[in-house]
Amino acid sequence: MHSTRSQIMTTFDLTARTCKPCEGGVPPMTEAEIQALLPKVEGWAVSDGYLERSFRFGNYYKTISFVNAVAWVANQENHHPVMEVGFRECTVKLWTHAIDGLSENDFICAAKISRLTD
Repeated sequence: MHSTRSQIMTTFDLTARTCKPCEGGVPPMTEAEIQALLPKVEGWAVSDGYLERSFRFGNYYKTISFVNAVAWVANQENHHPVMEVGFRECTVKLWTHAIDGLSENDFICAAKISRLTD
């Protein structure tokens, strides 16, 4: 197998990586690849094809501060999530539009976003 996608990575490995531009033409991750990486992004789950996680905060200011930090990460990685924002909660959903499914980029961003709350 030539793909590094199938290798199991640690969370550190994911946060040390950067997203690669994806213009399509590559298949989305298989269920086996997704299940191999999912334990590396604690708290995240796959739902309706998205990699998603909800984050809770003590107040609105902290929620919006998190949203702004996620926007910064997304801009750095050029991989942009869907965010549902409430008073004390933000749900982040990742999905690679160009391939209509999940890619390693989604897991890289999930790991980096999780570190914002460490």
